[in-house]
Amino acid sequence: MTDSPRRAPINDAAVVWSVPTDEVAARLQTSPLVIIMHGYGSHENDLISLAPLLPAGTIAASLRAPLLAPHPVENGFAWFTIGEPGNPRVSGLDDAAASVLDWLDRVEAHFGTPASIATLGFSQGGAMAIHLLRTAPERFVAAVNLSGFVVNGQVHGDRVMSESRPPVFWGRDVADPIVNGVAVERTEAWLPEHSTLTAKLYPGIRHGVSQEEITDVSEFLSAVQTTANPLVTSDAELHADGATAL
Repeated sequence: MTDSPRRAPINDAAVVWSVPTDEVAARLQTSPLVIIMHGYGSHENDLISLAPLLPAGTIAASLRAPLLAPHPVENGFAWFTIGEPGNPRVSGLDDAAASVLDWLDRVEAHFGTPASIATLGFSQGGAMAIHLLRTAPERFVAAVNLSGFVVNGQVHGDRVMSESRPPVFWGRDVADPIVNGVAVERTEAWLPEHSTLTAKLYPGIRHGVSQEEITDVSEFLSAVQTTANPLVTSDAELHADGATAL
């Protein structure tokens, strides 16, 4: 895969919401939003199944990564070029983060500003969840990094993060065969210096996600969402079976 000469946008039509679009318009300004980002070679329909397991009242939006993953992956997408394993170029994540922020601008212009916004991603999407927080720390209350990592390099929001220490959840397995070595060491060193970190190990999940982990994620998000906006209601129902594209 080679870098695109132009930054690729998020496909609005491919975004999958956890509630019908008319409910997004009615609820978003009083509900927390979680932006979900899949892993390398996957797609927007992969992780939306996690939405009913997030805190009640949460609206989730699962995005399709802007790059097409190369052969032999079929119908799969990527957030950035892999390059050196565990050490992608920061410019690729900068481009992807800018595309997500452009999409978020469009959402807020159309539906209004959410009560709070958190990022949640798996693998490459986990790296993106952290990178969005590094890029625009003022826009997000927290990030959830599932089996992902922090990319090497400087991002302009790093200093703000080191001062404000936003909440970050990092879940993984020490036996993860995909994200390991220098990527884990870098993440272990960086996150405690730039966040209020909740780090948990889940033996046996390898490069995956478990029910126990998502239960912990839900508890984490519930706490940060309530802190960010005490007026957020906690008894609304999610209707994941009504998922639609923007």
